[in-house]
Amino acid sequence: MDTHKFSGTGVAVVTPFNNNGDIDFDSLEKLIEHLISGGVNFLVVLGTTAEGATQSKEEKDELVRFFVKVVNNRVPIVVGIGGNNTDELVNTIKTYDFTGISGVLSVSPYYNKPNQKGIYEHYKKLAGVCPVDIILYNVPGRTGSNICAETTLSLAREFKNIVAIKEASGNFDQISHICKNKPKDFAVISGDDGITLPLISVGVCGVISVSANAFPGLISKMMHHALRGNYFTARKIHYDLLEITKTLFEEGNPAGIKAALNIMGIIKNNLRLPLTPISRTTHVKLTGLIAKLEDERK
Repeated sequence: MDTHKFSGTGVAVVTPFNNNGDIDFDSLEKLIEHLISGGVNFLVVLGTTAEGATQSKEEKDELVRFFVKVVNNRVPIVVGIGGNNTDELVNTIKTYDFTGISGVLSVSPYYNKPNQKGIYEHYKKLAGVCPVDIILYNVPGRTGSNICAETTLSLAREFKNIVAIKEASGNFDQISHICKNKPKDFAVISGDDGITLPLISVGVCGVISVSANAFPGLISKMMHHALRGNYFTARKIHYDLLEITKTLFEEGNPAGIKAALNIMGIIKNNLRLPLTPISRTTHVKLTGLIAKLEDERK
């Protein structure tokens, strides 16, 4: 069993909004308690799922302070701090208040499409100033570029505070290569809910999950069993969630998971433009799948 502090179930937590567009802190507190009581291992604030791109600096700061206060050291908190302007990001980290924060999830520079040397130098600069652990974030579908396995391994070997990668490339060969050749204390974390279970078989030790916003207990249980080699029980949960997981992403993230949380009575179904709620057709489908899952799990 992997005992890395970012192993097990992490959650890319959504940001609930009120009908007027402001952050809904009452619903957020309800969601945080839902996640912690579901047995998750750590929380990620201001990841992609949190719609951080549409939030002001003041909102982000208030959101992080709220997480730290409500979580109250019950589970580690990871904050998303990434960008495509390296020097600006370095200045942000230098002046950031990391009180109550265990790590940074930092997405590979997007839009610029740097080569592997540029990606390496970017993270080298961050590692030189960051006072907490760094989780690399490889998500080519959003950034337009891939962190190759050898770049990940070089960063893992050379910088003590680069302790993990969230791999959302979906490339099994690449992820297997990292798992096979990584330093012992470096964690490879799944960034894709739908393939987390098979990835554990090649050495992935955790997930930063979107689906766990709605189903923290089930996903935590699946991870618990899978990481202990009990694939029979883990596979049953994986299949129970398979169609729901697919539906959650049919019209993009976080539109699907916010609809699910609204159906479950946890948050309002509000997003900030340019994102919009899922279609009525998908909403009806998701409602039926959640009701079916709840009936089957009674």
